Amino acid sequence: MEKIAVYGAGTIGACQATLVIGNGLPCVVVGHSEKGLERCEAAILQNWDDLIREGLASPENKDAAMSLLTITNDPARLADCGFVFEAITESEEQKRQVFQMVERYAAADVIIASCTSSIDAEKLAALTNNPEALLIAHPFQPVHMLPLVEVVRHSKTSDRTLQRTVKLLELLRRKVIILNRSVPGFLVNRFAQALFREAIYLIEEGVTTAFDIDTAVKYAMGMRYGSIGLLEYYDAVGFELEKTIAENVYPDLCDVKAVQKTTLEGISEGKTGQRSGQGFYDWTNKDGADFRYRRQSPYFESVREWSMPG
Repeated sequence: MEKIAVYGAGTIGACQATLVIGNGLPCVVVGHSEKGLERCEAAILQNWDDLIREGLASPENKDAAMSLLTITNDPARLADCGFVFEAITESEEQKRQVFQMVERYAAADVIIASCTSSIDAEKLAALTNNPEALLIAHPFQPVHMLPLVEVVRHSKTSDRTLQRTVKLLELLRRKVIILNRSVPGFLVNRFAQALFREAIYLIEEGVTTAFDIDTAVKYAMGMRYGSIGLLEYYDAVGFELEKTIAENVYPDLCDVKAVQKTTLEGISEGKTGQRSGQGFYDWTNKDGADFRYRRQSPYFESVREWSMPG
């Protein structure tokens, strides 16, 4: 069995560690500051309290899982680790330094799986002395709850590295998709940005509101594609109708070049049809705990598949 580590004590690192120990596997989390380590431990404990409140785990599960956890700022604790999730900030130079630490202290055949959401796999490969043992394993927040992981190869990723990574992720009850090469945004963020871009355009054009767009996504698209998938759905219903819809809709979709400057500037400056700095909704009276619960709730049942300790 792989000895697993997470390099990075932020939100992603804390949730990744929750998933590992939640499946009964020891995990070392390496951070760089005492305050960061304290926040990481608090986040992991909060994750377990959420699961206990939903009846998905017991206090005994929590205690047993936490006994499998090591949180440290000493990279030497990576000794004998054969698999490291890199979950630090999106900086190539900082990732280079982390890769050097992993290669110095971890097992000789260590695999590094970067959780990056934006850096090309080929660029990451150039930052390590052993590119054959590096790939991307991009999760989605909340990482311990949402099951999908995008595994992205680069030109030098070995088949053995891919196979070991997929085997571990499946042991952690993840749904794995594989990209044979990097593209900006990988899969999910490309889909999401296409939808987001069109949504912003429709708001700017005065067609509808943010609330109605969210309602449409939640109660039509989300339900339809969440149960079947996109292409299987269209395979089943046939493409004749979709061809007609495409002929009518494609010419009217927002133009990428037209929205690239005005829309992105509008978003960053809070000018896209909303009060400055507030986003689309007024968050002053939002319940943070309620938002966290709603963000996690679709994935609660997947936790029942975990091999919990205790």
